[in-house]
Amino acid sequence: MLFNLTLKARVCGLLATGLLTSQIALAQGSEISAQSLGLVPLPREVKAYAATYVLPQKINVYAVSPAERNVATLLQGMLTPLGKTVTLTTNRQTAQIVLATAATTSPEAYQLVVDKGGVKITAAGGPGLFYGTQTLLQLLPPRAAATAKVPYVRITDQPAFQWRGGMLDVCRHFFPVSFVKKYIDFLAAYKMNTFHWHLTDDQGWRIEIKKYPKLTEISAFRSETLLGAQQQMKTPADFKYDGTPYGGFYTQEQIKDVIAYAQKRYVTIVPEIEMPGHSVAILAAYPELACKPGPYQTWTKWGVNEDIVCPTEPTFQFFENVLTEVSALFPGKYIHIGGDEAPKARWKESAAVQEIMKREGFTDVEKVQGWFNRRIEKFLEGKGKKLIGWDEILEGGIAPSATVMSWRGEKGGIEAAQHGHDVVMTPTTNLYLDYGQNPQPHSPYEPLMIGGYLPLAKVYSYNPLPKELTPEQQKHIMGVGPTCGPSTSRPQKKRSTCCSRALWPPPK
Repeated sequence: MLFNLTLKARVCGLLATGLLTSQIALAQGSEISAQSLGLVPLPREVKAYAATYVLPQKINVYAVSPAERNVATLLQGMLTPLGKTVTLTTNRQTAQIVLATAATTSPEAYQLVVDKGGVKITAAGGPGLFYGTQTLLQLLPPRAAATAKVPYVRITDQPAFQWRGGMLDVCRHFFPVSFVKKYIDFLAAYKMNTFHWHLTDDQGWRIEIKKYPKLTEISAFRSETLLGAQQQMKTPADFKYDGTPYGGFYTQEQIKDVIAYAQKRYVTIVPEIEMPGHSVAILAAYPELACKPGPYQTWTKWGVNEDIVCPTEPTFQFFENVLTEVSALFPGKYIHIGGDEAPKARWKESAAVQEIMKREGFTDVEKVQGWFNRRIEKFLEGKGKKLIGWDEILEGGIAPSATVMSWRGEKGGIEAAQHGHDVVMTPTTNLYLDYGQNPQPHSPYEPLMIGGYLPLAKVYSYNPLPKELTPEQQKHIMGVGPTCGPSTSRPQKKRSTCCSRALWPPPK
């Protein structure tokens, strides 16, 4: 008898569940394809229906906690261009959009539900709530209207990787603060949480360092700029310049402003201070840091310059003073030291470098750069920071705590992960949007590019977990750091920005 009662209860329960499911489906309309929503990146789990909720012109957003109110204020600003008048409220009953805090599996996870009751976004805190609003914005019509129909959805989402970044090179081409903020807006809109700010290079130094005023008086400006595609120039006669002085820099107050702007959007800024290569702009202001006498000038060409700083005590003192100010400015834990494309011609000729090699027992001059990097890393550790650099830093040997950004394909990242280093994948073959989107070289229909053909489909589908790595080694892959290169028409050099499906995987 007990078995029969239990079976009867189960059957009744199944019937009731089926009836409830049918009622929900009837209320929401037929289910539609998640891909039809056009969400980028596609969330982890999506249920979408033909029914819609009509968002009125006047909207109340429920927000109570500081994180909820920060996100609500940002949403208010983003809805205004769509013709909406948004008011923040603590009265949940009158709200068309509810931001609610609840425990989730990750601070960046969120759930977005749209039904006849309105819009509800639930997350553990600010990052998840913010990402939920970005998904909501993608569901809205792109143009201003008195009302907006939002499809009924139930979306559960969280990123697959902790590092989802984009790099902006402001050295070859300087961009004002307003543009930098707009770039951060685009990163945040696609749920990218890391802004890699490339601040120093041969063609310009862009950050105010109070200890060294000549960096912004001299190094931040070049006398002129090369015209045209440098890789097509074969003879000295091909090199022509615009004859116009060019440059600029960010004051420390401007940088603080940008950092605060990014923090509100849950974006962490990683500054890149190039060393020891890509440093001729430094030598223009402080030639005593070179291995051979100057004079030097901030470079007017692209490519790789053989004039780099000499790894002597004055150079270490210079970078330690610079990094002291940089560390105080940027609250994130990472500082990028570049480390790429550092020719050793000047070091091989330097008596000071030969003395270092003799003292340290090096027979290969490349080991001197590894020694240089490890000393800088130890200094950064004293400031509570972690060193990250391009995959060339592997060549001279690095400390176990260093993080590698692999841009020359995946090989460097694979090697680093196998040795226990954290890795950010940035291979040129998949993540350089300053490569062309048109298979025709130098197409007249797109801006001057620096590399080959890279369609967006290949960018979007990139999976940064190499099959060569074991599951345990794959845990060292933090994500991807695609970059926005300088569009300087030079092949195989700095990077571009994108949004990768692999960062935020689609439903299985």
